[in-house]
Amino acid sequence: MKKALITGAGGFIGHHLVNRLKERGYWVRGVDIKRPEFGETAADEFLMLDLREREAAEQAFTVPGGFDDTYALAADMGGMGFISAHHAEIIHSNLLINLNSVHAAANVGVGRYLYTSSACVYPSGAQQVTDVTPLREDQAYPADPEDAYGWEKLTSEKIVHYYNMEGRLPVVRSVRFHNVYGPLGTWDGGREKAPAALCRKIAVAVHKGGPVEIWGDGEQTRSFMHIDDCIEGLEKIMDAEGLNDAPVNLGRDRMVSINELARIIANIAGMSELVVEHVDGPQGVRGRNSDNTFLNEVLGWEPSITLEDGLRPTYEWIEQQAKTAGLLG
Repeated sequence: MKKALITGAGGFIGHHLVNRLKERGYWVRGVDIKRPEFGETAADEFLMLDLREREAAEQAFTVPGGFDDTYALAADMGGMGFISAHHAEIIHSNLLINLNSVHAAANVGVGRYLYTSSACVYPSGAQQVTDVTPLREDQAYPADPEDAYGWEKLTSEKIVHYYNMEGRLPVVRSVRFHNVYGPLGTWDGGREKAPAALCRKIAVAVHKGGPVEIWGDGEQTRSFMHIDDCIEGLEKIMDAEGLNDAPVNLGRDRMVSINELARIIANIAGMSELVVEHVDGPQGVRGRNSDNTFLNEVLGWEPSITLEDGLRPTYEWIEQQAKTAGLLG
């Protein structure tokens, strides 16, 4: 039986990935500072560890016979409202997590190591218009990433690269996520991302009336990938031959504005009229989209779940969460 380690297994993507690897017959160890919020973990073993501590990382990566596959998802993160206000905390915590994880993995020996990076590594100057040119992997340099979160991700990519180049991590993957959404993710509290926040706001508007707040003018653009596509992509990238540590985008290449995203969700919710109030708030770059050329070349595959198909179960799940929490009256 193959063994897999998933750091960040208490989070949104990690929780789904644990389930998928168990379905494939892996023995799975999950590691995080918290357990999954919206359901029990399927991991064979779940360790509550703070990977900012070197001894905790060594414990996480130590298992008889070693791990065949490691998915390094652990990170201090959230939506734009969170990352725009916690730069020092994010860069400090995440660099410690990744330095300790990579070092521990190299010391004990692992089969394959997949590091999860972000589209925030791309230069801000290439993302200043709404009708932005999709971002290619080779555009990350000259470096000018988005705030501390982007700098940390870019730095961690290089850390993984050098450990691989010097033979200390024999097989490495680096994946740049573009906006992942779906059920079982954070939907309130300040760390939620745009799709979840809009699902919650629209559910409240449907049940209690009132406008839906959108930060800025709502014309900022993004692409959004459903969690099922994300998990399938992670598996395919891990298994890809000849990829090694070359960073690869993982995201949809359909770009929509935040206003358009709100209209899609409102239609799913059955709203007869969407009333929007534009307010001040952090917006990030003006436009961002994924160029999937390289992803197609190495995998012969790319994410395919449409926003409409992915948002419907996401909205229904968040509406139920909001109802249970007493937000809908």
